[in-house]
Amino acid sequence: MRKRRSRRAIYLIAFIALAIAAVLGFKALYNGPLAFAGGSTVALSDYRAANPTGVPAELATADAVKRGEYLARAADCMVCHTAIGGTQYAGGLGIPLPFGTLYSTNITPDKETGIGGYSDQDFINAVKHGVRRDGVNLYPAMPFTSYGYMTDADVLAIKAYLFSLPPVHAANRRDTLAFPYNQRWTMVAWSLMFDTSASFRPNPERSPEWNRGAYIAEALAHCGDCHTPRNFAFALDNRRKFAGAVAAGWRAFNITSEKATGIGDWSDSDLIAYLSTGHASGRGTAAGPMGEAVDQSFSRMAPSDIRALVAYLRSIPAIVSADLPAKLAPPAPPSPKQGGVAAEVAGKRVYESACTGCHGWTGVSEISPFATISGARAVNDRSAINVAQIVISGTTRSTPQGALSMPGFGHVYSDVEIAAVANYVTGRFGSAPSAITATDVAALRSQTAR
Repeated sequence: MRKRRSRRAIYLIAFIALAIAAVLGFKALYNGPLAFAGGSTVALSDYRAANPTGVPAELATADAVKRGEYLARAADCMVCHTAIGGTQYAGGLGIPLPFGTLYSTNITPDKETGIGGYSDQDFINAVKHGVRRDGVNLYPAMPFTSYGYMTDADVLAIKAYLFSLPPVHAANRRDTLAFPYNQRWTMVAWSLMFDTSASFRPNPERSPEWNRGAYIAEALAHCGDCHTPRNFAFALDNRRKFAGAVAAGWRAFNITSEKATGIGDWSDSDLIAYLSTGHASGRGTAAGPMGEAVDQSFSRMAPSDIRALVAYLRSIPAIVSADLPAKLAPPAPPSPKQGGVAAEVAGKRVYESACTGCHGWTGVSEISPFATISGARAVNDRSAINVAQIVISGTTRSTPQGALSMPGFGHVYSDVEIAAVANYVTGRFGSAPSAITATDVAALRSQTAR
């Protein structure tokens, strides 16, 4: 009996040792978001150039609340923690996933339903490590794997800002995840495997502007959470960093330095304009989650930070998106009798009724360049995901002439009609027609949070 127990103990110890070795080996091979840059990094205290963390220079002497407001905007906290028609930061936004719906939480300083009882360490644990005050692990829909790169000082500045807001008593909604995804304890193992974050370490072999851009992109704006594909466990696959992915029912396009299907041939002014206003001439107009990011985050950031972000994006290794055309289609013919797909009679009818007033038959708007769809990546994408979503949800952009809105037609047209007009638009204004179906459109409706 003793020998049997001893043998079992040896097997258990060996199993635990192998499991630990497997985790450590995997973590050694798993690429973090900054692995592509090469070179060595140093502790922030040993970095001799301008501090890349925190707020821009013009806010460096501001109080914690003011700095926290800027950082909360840069981190896009409000968008996720505000329900449709709800109070800012009071939570309740449903985040649809393939296996159920997560609901964002109340992060106002209400002591019963919000974070009013959180200590500084509680808040750091939640934001940087994905562990709530009660010890329960958060799902990575909360991008703690990115926020983990923030300094404690920046996280606590955000806390100071949130605690300056009026408390809102709003109970958090229960998630509706299916088994086994509703087992939060599994996130302990997930974090061990995939959370590579630690406080940001500058790379002295890169410029101060690049390091500032890296901090903005990776620690604050968490660009990879939308633009980087995910692996089998829904962790970011940084071997294909910024190569594009479908997130929240929208396609986040390739933002690597690849020239044909990424942003390699965009000028700095194109990128600055797109991030600052949601539009770049001849490149398209932001909508969906990217439109929200522009409205609530990038457009509120200092010009120096936008330039730093552009400098960082320029360094991302090029990856080709094989499903996107290498060459974008030119403007369509001015006559409705030319161009498009002859079989898409229904799509043409919807387009003529609802779309020509702003977009015209060429796709080059006579009303505003913000309404020009010719040359946009979305109409050249054969999946037609974003075209269908824009028809469903609409979009609003601020222009020099005032707000320009495209209404959503999701409540007006059926899934069949939206699929038809999406296929017509990609066939007329893109490099090849899409083949999106009514079933695909119904799925897209269910995936978007707004």
